[in-house]
Amino acid sequence: MDDEYRPVAEAASFLEHLRLGRDAAEGTCRLYAGELALFLNWCRTTDRNLVRGASDLGWFVQHLRTAPITRPGRGQGQPRGAGRIKHILSVVREFYKHAVATRMVDAKVLGCLYEVADDRFLPAELRPEGAGLAYRSRPRHTVRQPRQATVNRATENEWEAMLEQCRSWRDRFLLVLLWSTGLRIGEALGLRRSDLHLSDGSSDLGCLVVGPHVHVVHRDNVNRASAKSRNDRHVPANLWVLAYYGRYLAERETCAPAEACDFVFVNLFREPLGAPMKPGAAGELFGALSKRARLARRVTPHMLRHAVGSAMADAGVGIDVVQSILGQASILSTQVYLHPNTDRMRHAVEHLAQRDAARRRQPSRNEG
Repeated sequence: MDDEYRPVAEAASFLEHLRLGRDAAEGTCRLYAGELALFLNWCRTTDRNLVRGASDLGWFVQHLRTAPITRPGRGQGQPRGAGRIKHILSVVREFYKHAVATRMVDAKVLGCLYEVADDRFLPAELRPEGAGLAYRSRPRHTVRQPRQATVNRATENEWEAMLEQCRSWRDRFLLVLLWSTGLRIGEALGLRRSDLHLSDGSSDLGCLVVGPHVHVVHRDNVNRASAKSRNDRHVPANLWVLAYYGRYLAERETCAPAEACDFVFVNLFREPLGAPMKPGAAGELFGALSKRARLARRVTPHMLRHAVGSAMADAGVGIDVVQSILGQASILSTQVYLHPNTDRMRHAVEHLAQRDAARRRQPSRNEG
């Protein structure tokens, strides 16, 4: 929106294409809209049109590096980090590519965003087969991001301390479910009771998956909690999930309005009773639990998800399995859970040495 609360045509066209043309999730569109608004507001306040905004993108990067975040919430008063700036720049570049494709700006503007080079000066060994030059492009503007050693994951002690501070079986079940399955908070709060198949077999329900599991289904829910991916999946559930769910159901039955709601997680202690629990309420719950447990930091639902991914990777679970359980579209997102620390590196080298030693002890075919 501009100062007169009128939609910015170029931004509206891009976001519409993102949601309808590329089938991006609603949360992704909201995130892109916020990142794009930062750039368009900077162009407006500095009296730059879209062409000048692209040519002066370096000044925008400098602005992001130095200007503190004014919006209330995490990071307020601090400049944006390198990872956030890189994401903002990627959104801006996607916006300009769409603007060029729809002829809202001239194609020459892309030269301000990308630098193009050919392979004429590459060694012959690195050139692709065939005659002629091969061209490649890369963004002109980027920021250096230090390699993150580990993801920001919750520890088992933090999770146990929060679990002890829960005052209802609903809250305990939520913590156990997130810790056991690695679900996103939106996926958990979007679950329906029909999505939980917690018996050994579910063939009577028309489901061929063997063993207790949870179905994660993309829906547009009234509580604005939904699965990020549009690809449905199932996640195995352990005995702890079954045990805590049974206790939660007994507690839920004491709230009469909850009977008519098909959502798993509902309001039991705040109005409107029986309505689906919203993500904001879950955020308040985790903040309260962190405070009551006297933790040194505020633990979020996503930190439990990171803990699950890291634990599976550290246990030697294949990265493709971790990707499937967490429901991540790109395996590059799953690779952050691989932590090649000193102990694991030492174990890998010793394993190879033991394998080679065993091979040398085996008699060869020529030995009689």
